[in-house]
Amino acid sequence: MSLKSERRGIHVDQSELLCKKGCGYYGNPAWQGFCSKCWREEYHKARQKQIQEDWELAERLQREEEEAFASSQSSQGAQSLTFSKFEEKKTNEKTRKVTTVKRFFSASSRVGSKKEIQEAKAPSPSINRQTSIETDRVSKEFIEFLKTFHKTGQEVYKQTKLFLEAMHYKRDLSIEEQSECTQDFYQNVAERMQTRGKVPPEKVEKIMDHIEKYIMTRLYKHVFCPETTDDEKKDLTIQKRIRALHWVTPQMLCVPVNEEIPEVSDMVVKAITDIIEMDSKRVPRDKLACVTRCSKHVFSAIKVTKNEPASADDFLPTLIYIVLKGNPPRLQSNIQYVTRFCNPSRLMTGEDGYYFTNLCCAVAFIEKLDAQSLNLSQEDFDRYMSGQTSPRKQESENWSPDACLGVRQMYKNLDLLSQLNERQERIMSEAKKLEKDLIDWTDGIAKEVQDIVEKCPLEIKPPNQSLAAIDSENVENDKLPPPLQPQVYAG
Repeated sequence: MSLKSERRGIHVDQSELLCKKGCGYYGNPAWQGFCSKCWREEYHKARQKQIQEDWELAERLQREEEEAFASSQSSQGAQSLTFSKFEEKKTNEKTRKVTTVKRFFSASSRVGSKKEIQEAKAPSPSINRQTSIETDRVSKEFIEFLKTFHKTGQEVYKQTKLFLEAMHYKRDLSIEEQSECTQDFYQNVAERMQTRGKVPPEKVEKIMDHIEKYIMTRLYKHVFCPETTDDEKKDLTIQKRIRALHWVTPQMLCVPVNEEIPEVSDMVVKAITDIIEMDSKRVPRDKLACVTRCSKHVFSAIKVTKNEPASADDFLPTLIYIVLKGNPPRLQSNIQYVTRFCNPSRLMTGEDGYYFTNLCCAVAFIEKLDAQSLNLSQEDFDRYMSGQTSPRKQESENWSPDACLGVRQMYKNLDLLSQLNERQERIMSEAKKLEKDLIDWTDGIAKEVQDIVEKCPLEIKPPNQSLAAIDSENVENDKLPPPLQPQVYAG
């Protein structure tokens, strides 16, 4: 599901929210863009193909084993075994292998065989143990609700109990296989009520909601964020990612919400509270209700800010901002839990499905958010992500009369500190550049001198002997005439 980033904000075409197979239902990124129905069809096709390939492999191995066995017997001369006994042994061996393969590949593709259900009727210590207050309350409400449907209610309660008992023996299966069993149960119960019980569709949907609440309250601790999956790892990854994006402002996402309006600020707080409260619920439908309430508060905040109804282009950026600001706990685990065990009709149609699909899109956008998505340069994005600096807070020109003077001063100080920090970074950058230029200049001069010396080497000759003065004592040279003496003449 592609997400487009535009200057006017984050835009997702509404057609991209629908199932990519074109059935008209809402898709889900967790199902590769398919709706629940189409995803199960694709999953079954892939599974049947794998089973067929495994069957062919098993038959080929069986033929090779039989050929090896027959050749070994003929080479050893063991002719006492008659042809009829050999065929009998061959048939028994083939039946045993086929039964083993069938048991291996069919155990996870249906809720439970007749033999499994009969064995499951024995009291289970885990099911009969002391239940929590909430589980006991939900059980009583479920029984009281089904009493109004008489025979249909009794049949539904019986099937639900058998399903829970069968699921106790399927806890060793993968979470995907347990999810498939649960979805098969939802589909079988709904079809049986419509065909055999002639129950109207609106009542079927109501009964399915109570069934989901009853069984998922009991199975919650075993199927929510199981240790066999990487859900916990994904939770930590998205939580760390959101913390690293704490600097993202509404202006960067083009969020049309003015939190300086008290009414809008209250709605933003309520939306954050609802999305955080999703983790405290045990039933998929209740988790979806939290997402729906959060989304409605988002629409209300946009409507009050713009004084006009909100559009889908306004909703998704604001929802992304709410998720970034709230950082809901175990976000990926909750999304996976709803995807795996919610009544599929709720995710495929209706406002719950629409809002949940947008939440999945928001999480996918946060995971892939980059500089281009926020209309930032890669350099600024890297600096913000590393915590070296943060974007400047835009000071409001017209403060509300109720705004505290301390808050105003705080924002002014933060803005001043941000400016000083930027100046300090520029000075440090220029100083490092100057130091590099000086080093480069010194190295360049030294290289030029070295080149000149190598090109024109300097030869130093010994100095010549200096000539002696004429009137000095000439000790070394006796051939010079004696110095002139003054003559005295008589007058």
